[in-house]
Amino acid sequence: MPEIQLGCHTVRSHGIKVARVHMHDWLILFLLVVMVIILNVIEPFHRFVGEEMMTDLRYPLQDNTVPIWAVPIIAILLPFVVILIYYFIRKDVYDLHHALLGLLYSVLITAVITEAIKNAVGRPRPDFFWRCFPDGKGVFDPVTLDVNCTGDKTVIKEGYKSFPSGHTSGCFAGLGFLALYLSGKIRVFDRQGHVAKLCIVFLPLLAAALVGISRVDDYWHHWQDVFAGALLGTIVASFCYLQFFPPPYDIDGWGPHAYFQMLAESRNGLQSSSSTNHLMVQHSELESVHIDLQRGMETSSGNIRDTSPILHEVQNNRRH
Repeated sequence: MPEIQLGCHTVRSHGIKVARVHMHDWLILFLLVVMVIILNVIEPFHRFVGEEMMTDLRYPLQDNTVPIWAVPIIAILLPFVVILIYYFIRKDVYDLHHALLGLLYSVLITAVITEAIKNAVGRPRPDFFWRCFPDGKGVFDPVTLDVNCTGDKTVIKEGYKSFPSGHTSGCFAGLGFLALYLSGKIRVFDRQGHVAKLCIVFLPLLAAALVGISRVDDYWHHWQDVFAGALLGTIVASFCYLQFFPPPYDIDGWGPHAYFQMLAESRNGLQSSSSTNHLMVQHSELESVHIDLQRGMETSSGNIRDTSPILHEVQNNRRH
C-alpha cells in the first residue's frame, strides 16, 4: 500500500480517541507491573548446593557495572526518545501510541517471564559462596550436606536468582524492539543493498549485548543465563512488535497496522459518501424529469380542452 497522508494525526487531535480504543491494553500493562512486583517479593526456590558445588560459585562478590536502575533507562527511556523524535517528524499519533504500547508490553512481559523462571529454577549465582558465607567460612548441614547460609537474607535470596539474566532479557526486549522499529522506519529490507542501514539497526542490539557481557564480567551470571536472557528478550520483542506493526520487510513496514486501517476506513467513507451523493443527484434528476413530464401532460390536456369548444362549434355550424 503506498504511503498516503490524509493530514496530521497529533496527540491533541486524535490522542484521546486512540487511547480509548486501547484502554484495556493499558489496564493489562498495569496488571503486568503488579505481577512483576509480586514475583520480586516471592522467595525463589532454594536449589541444593553442596560443598563440592561451591568450586564454581566462589567468584568475588562485587558491584554491578550496569546498576538495576539503569535498566529501565536503557530498555524503555532510550527507545522512547527515538520514538518521540519520529513523532515530531511525522506527527502520527498512531505510530507514537502503538510503538510506546508495544515497547512497554515487550519489556513488562519479558520481566514477568524472567522473574517467574528465576523463582522456579533457583540457580545460584557465580558469587553465591560469598553471599552465603560473608566471612568465608562454609557451614553445611551434616545430614543433607546442603548449605547453611550465615549471610544477609536479602543478599542470599538474590543469590538464588541467576537464571536467566534479568538485565540482559530486559535490555534485549527494549532495544530489540527499537531495532525492529528502526528497521521498518528506514526500510532496511528495501532490496537496495544499503548496508549502512543494517549498521544503524545493529547498534541497539550491540548495546544490549554489552549489558549482557557486563553481567558475566561482574560474576553475577553464568554465560548460559545471559544467552537465555538475550534469546527470551528478542523473542518477546519480536512478538510484541508484530502485534502492532507489519514485518520490517513488508511494503507497509514503515507504519503501524492501525494507521493503514484508519486510511482504509477513511477511503471507504469517502467512497460511500460520493456514491450517496451520486445517487441523490440521480434521484433529483429523475424527479425533475418526472415533474417536466407531468407539466407537459397537463399542457397537452389543457390545449385539448381549449380546442374542443372550437371543434364543437364548427361541428354545430356544419349541422346547421
